[in-house]
Amino acid sequence: MSETTNTNEEKRKPPLNGRRALPSSNSNDEENEVPEMEAFGLIPRGFNPKDYLRVVDIHMFKEPHEINKQQHHTDKYYSPKLIVRRGQPFQIQIDFNRPYKPETDHFWLEYLIGRYPQQNKGTYIPVLVGNMLKPGEWGAKITHRENNSIRLSIMSSATCIVGKFRLYVAVWTPFGILRTHRNAAIDTYILFNPWCQEDAVYLDDEKEREEYVLNDVGIVFHGDINEIKLRSWSYGQFEENILDACLFLMDKAELELSGRGNPIKVCRVASAVINSRDDNGVIAGSWDNTYTYGVPPSAWTGSVDILLEYYSSKQPVRYGQCWVFAGVFNTFLRCLGIPARLVTNYSSAHDNNANLQLDIFLDDEGKVDTKITKDSIWNYHCWNEAWMTRPDLPVGFGGWQVVDGTPQETSDGMYRCGPTSVQAIKHGHVCFQFDAPFVYAEVNSDIVYSRREKNGTQVIEKIDKTHVGQLIVTKEVGGDGMLEITEEYKFQEGSEEERLALETAVMYGVKKQTTQNTTYQPQTDVDMDFQVQKAVLGSDFKVTITFRNRSRNYYTVTTYLSGNIVFYTGVTKNEFKKHSFSVKLEPSSSRAFDVVIKSSEYLDDLLDQASFHFFVTARISETGKILAMQKATVLEIPALRIKTQGEMVAGKETSMTVEFTNPLKKALENVTLRLEGPGVLRTMKKEFRQIPMNSTLIWEVKCIPQRPGLRKLIASLNCDALRHVYGELNIQVQKP
Repeated sequence: MSETTNTNEEKRKPPLNGRRALPSSNSNDEENEVPEMEAFGLIPRGFNPKDYLRVVDIHMFKEPHEINKQQHHTDKYYSPKLIVRRGQPFQIQIDFNRPYKPETDHFWLEYLIGRYPQQNKGTYIPVLVGNMLKPGEWGAKITHRENNSIRLSIMSSATCIVGKFRLYVAVWTPFGILRTHRNAAIDTYILFNPWCQEDAVYLDDEKEREEYVLNDVGIVFHGDINEIKLRSWSYGQFEENILDACLFLMDKAELELSGRGNPIKVCRVASAVINSRDDNGVIAGSWDNTYTYGVPPSAWTGSVDILLEYYSSKQPVRYGQCWVFAGVFNTFLRCLGIPARLVTNYSSAHDNNANLQLDIFLDDEGKVDTKITKDSIWNYHCWNEAWMTRPDLPVGFGGWQVVDGTPQETSDGMYRCGPTSVQAIKHGHVCFQFDAPFVYAEVNSDIVYSRREKNGTQVIEKIDKTHVGQLIVTKEVGGDGMLEITEEYKFQEGSEEERLALETAVMYGVKKQTTQNTTYQPQTDVDMDFQVQKAVLGSDFKVTITFRNRSRNYYTVTTYLSGNIVFYTGVTKNEFKKHSFSVKLEPSSSRAFDVVIKSSEYLDDLLDQASFHFFVTARISETGKILAMQKATVLEIPALRIKTQGEMVAGKETSMTVEFTNPLKKALENVTLRLEGPGVLRTMKKEFRQIPMNSTLIWEVKCIPQRPGLRKLIASLNCDALRHVYGELNIQVQKP
């Protein structure tokens, strides 16, 4: 029997390696035993701890209306514990069993984190009481003494670990140290501090701090460049248990506690743990339109449900696509106090071999050869920017950094991306860590259309230098409008600076394929363009193709239009429309042709985002030259309507309705509705078996709003035939 108990003991001990005396400390959750009496040697028989100064109670001033949470901008966190930001003083009060005598009594505070607290790692922090506080360094001073109580002002270091600390008060006696017992109620969370100049995430504009740290709802721009759409997303970084869930993500990523004060490290490990590839992270991605045993990406209305489900199940939550990864990442960053925003890049290049060109191969008829075309252009791609200094890079590369949790390519062996300095991308300095070449390609690639002739030579038909990354946007500060930030990422298209930045990027090793052994002579005789009519889901629309013959010759042009249903990632699901026709062009003249697309042709195969991709290729019979052009387009999807009855008062029950009219020429089956609003109601779900064609569904919801102020309700509707249906409403919740 003794044999087995022994091996169990062995198992429980963490494995030691030869290089370090203590195992690595990478869990905020684990604790060590701290002795309440630490004797210096033999204790004399007459020693009675009660003769010495003893702590009776500790007051943390941790209520939302009290001084600490007010001054530290943490009053919105739905948590009973003290939450402060680093590098800024906070107050506590200690009640002793008798008045404190500074001449003879010695006490200090101890902040501990993790299972192996060590002073040199910043995981054991003794805080001595002195006469003054130094900015950005640990210290404490007494601000007030009354009867048996003292008030302390405590300063934390502006570089200290971000996480949940345990607090002990230690009293010195001649025979040993007496400590307070373990008390979870006085645990203290310490966060990043964008209000503190010494902090690496310091942001100097109050309006921006309110938006990028304190705003708990945001906007995701999606659709495509010609049809920009927006939807709200509830970040909910202050909701109950979300802070603990975010700290758990760092434990899951096994980030050493000593690295958790560094926003660069925090962002890098988070970009890996947000997706489930290679580390069982938060969200499993799915881009194939089948979402068995999970929630379709378009149905989520915010991050809270996802983070709480992951925190309790410890298993990846199904399913996400880029805006879901970015939405959850934004919650994580804002929750910990790192200023962050969600960014959308329209026509985003997913360049498989990072050679700064997207290769689209045509067959001899001018159609795209899907077998050998590996690169794809996403209608849009969402990532995040986090604000921080970059002491690891030369001066000038701090500020906004790209971080991306969507699994696209591996970086140092894991699916993660960033932080990459936006400034470095703009100037082409892609040698600076992390992942700059990949991000540079996402916003700067050229699209090269090439065709292989019968004899094997490759002919480049067209190079499009302006299609990729033509618009990069984020939500404006303090409003719901769109802020264009394209010029933060690139210089004016075609400018001297832009060419220079490209040459710099190539010099620093971004592969730019040379176009040897390929011939490229652009043809200038005939211009071709096409326009897709804006249309609502379920209706017919037309594509208009125009030719302009600039030459003095008569030409015959054979034209081929291919309409494809695509994932928003630019990957084709199937071709639903083929149309060929022949055109006679008079010298120096223009002609336009309409091709009608009927709803019956596309409705059965439509995917999530109602995205189409049209290729038009045309061959001039007389010269053999090819014209090629492609465009993505998105149908308009009808919205949900949210209505409220009467005025809303915090703490009083109120009712609201969500309405939707089915636009399709068929019934919708198995419809799921979701409604949420941070501070108003937790996510509610309702299933409907069927909504007949042209009929209206009405769902009534009752709730009790918690917090007064301007709030937002966000709703989504989901079923197999129709996804990405959203609605939102700004509401004013009155004080009771």
